[in-house]
Amino acid sequence: MAVDGNWNLTMTTPMGERQATLSLKEAGGTLTGTQGAEGNTAEIFDGTVSGDAVNWKVSITNPMPLTLEFIGTVSGDSMSGEMGIGPMGSFPFTGAKA
Repeated sequence: MAVDGNWNLTMTTPMGERQATLSLKEAGGTLTGTQGAEGNTAEIFDGTVSGDAVNWKVSITNPMPLTLEFIGTVSGDSMSGEMGIGPMGSFPFTGAKA
């Protein structure tokens, strides 16, 4: 599957652009892996893949405790979509294979 592997993400947030790394593995429509940013790494959860659509969540603690929800589309070596930040709304993200 095209989503498997390591990705570099750029997220547009209320506090400016943020960079993250993502390591993904798809098996039977389930997406697992880890996401890291600013020295912290967390397991993703509720990950799914359907065709070129990908969804996952990750809990962060910095700058505040939040669950981020990513809804995106993979096209070759790139990914794009929206990152939901709970009550703060949704913001765009892009990704490229590392």
